[in-house]
Amino acid sequence: MEQRIAFTDGNKGLMDGLFKIGMYLKQSGLDHKLMELIKTRASQINGCAYCLDMHWKDAIALGETEQRLYSLSAWRETPYYTAAERAALAYTEEVTKIPQTDVSDEVFNELSKHFDKAQIADLTMAVISINSWNRINVAFRTIPGGYKPGMFN
Repeated sequence: MEQRIAFTDGNKGLMDGLFKIGMYLKQSGLDHKLMELIKTRASQINGCAYCLDMHWKDAIALGETEQRLYSLSAWRETPYYTAAERAALAYTEEVTKIPQTDVSDEVFNELSKHFDKAQIADLTMAVISINSWNRINVAFRTIPGGYKPGMFN
C-alpha cells in the first residue's frame, strides 16, 4: 500500500478542528479507556488500519487488557465489558452505521441509564470524531505501524 496524501500535504490548519475536538474530549471527564474502546470499535467497523494501530496502542498504554481488545468485535458474546461499556459500544456502532441504520430508541434508552445528557453529547462527539479520522486515513491510505502512544498529545 502506498500513502496517497500525507497530512503535511494539506494546507496549514487542515486538521486543526479535529485536533481541537480531541483536546476537548480529553478534558471532558469521560473515561479514557472507554474512549479508546469506542475509537477502536468504530475503526474496526470502518476498516481503518492506522486508527486501529493507534487506539490499540493507546488503550494498552492506559492499562486496557489484550483480552478485551481482541474480543472487541464480538463484545456482545463476551462477559468482559460492563453494562455502561456495552451501552456505549452499541451506541458507537449505530452512530457509525447511520447510513445503513438509525440510532434506535432501545439503544439510546439503554445508554441513558448509564450516562447523562452531557456525557451522551460527548460520547456522540467522540464517535463522530473517530469516524472522521477513519475516513480521512482510509482515503489518504495513511500507513499504520509508526504510531507511539501519546505522540499527538
